[in-house]
Amino acid sequence: MGSLALSRVAAQDPAPTITDEVARLARQELAPLASAIDAGSVYPGEFLRRLGKVGAWSSHVPQEGPADLRWAIQSMAALGEVCGATAFMAWCQNTLVWYVANSTNVKLAARFGNCFSSGRALGGTGLSNPMKSFFGIERLKLKGRKVDGGYIVRGALPWVSNLGPDHYFGTIFEREDEGNKGEPGGTVMFLADCADPAITLTPCKPFLAMDGTGTYGVQFRDVFVPDELILAEPAAPFVRKIRAGFILLQAGMGLGLMRDCINIMDEVHAPLGHVNRYLPQQPLQFRELLAEFEKEAMTLASDPYNTDDSYWRRVVALRLRIGDASVAFAHAAMLHCGARGYLMSHRAQRRLREAYFVAIVTPATKQLRKMLADG
Repeated sequence: MGSLALSRVAAQDPAPTITDEVARLARQELAPLASAIDAGSVYPGEFLRRLGKVGAWSSHVPQEGPADLRWAIQSMAALGEVCGATAFMAWCQNTLVWYVANSTNVKLAARFGNCFSSGRALGGTGLSNPMKSFFGIERLKLKGRKVDGGYIVRGALPWVSNLGPDHYFGTIFEREDEGNKGEPGGTVMFLADCADPAITLTPCKPFLAMDGTGTYGVQFRDVFVPDELILAEPAAPFVRKIRAGFILLQAGMGLGLMRDCINIMDEVHAPLGHVNRYLPQQPLQFRELLAEFEKEAMTLASDPYNTDDSYWRRVVALRLRIGDASVAFAHAAMLHCGARGYLMSHRAQRRLREAYFVAIVTPATKQLRKMLADG
């Protein structure tokens, strides 16, 4: 696993065994399912729960203040080397754990903390629309009003992933009534319970790739959200605290995909190296670039609560580069494979389709560029 393995040894932490076990499970149990997950005929819920049992969803939980995302990213990269869709679902689960671990709602943390981090309950993140709204791209789609013991929430989110009828996810609504201290508006972040009869999950139209990710449109029809499910109020300061982790955890998807694209190029070297050497980009160049990404990701992931503006810009810049590079790596893998990579049975075309997802999942390439331009 290259520099990732070296960084694990250097960290001298017991968590590396988690990454090794995740990698073993990915090779043995996930690899046979990857094509079916991509096609949408399988949602790997039991596999995700199994990952929870080996600690895949708990390594980044803050310990007495500090938090370290390195092993969570490494585990997702191990999954992403085999299946981009499962790496994405791993990000959804890890992000859900990240929300609860950072909430000051003691009752919520006690009820859901171990439940999510152990994989006993699964779920996702409904922050695509809120993250766009905080950066002036969209308006919040969910609205809420205060009632005794909680809020009534209405509206719809078009795409939320890693969901099912017994799953949860975190998202944000805009208050329609007066906020704290009589101020108008405000935002509230909360856990949505998909088992609530007032919440409707509607399957999405088929995607280009990764159709088995449990992605649904979610309708809220006057859903009662009790105070026990409030993650943060107001939401904006909480989002500022968790946003670096939210974005950094996505690095695992791209790092794993890029690693396998190098593997694909290596696999066809013997039969096609004599002609592939004329292609402008070679595996050695990609290995050097991947090592650079891994080093920067590990550095940033060890300090996710850093409030310096320069740190935040490095996080955004790294995420942008990983999205761009994922597409470039997968494109090169296709060219190195030639016609054999154009077969539906070859994973090179799946990696290319997955790579575009890395580039467009929130925050997408264009949003990241806007964020850097806005300062």
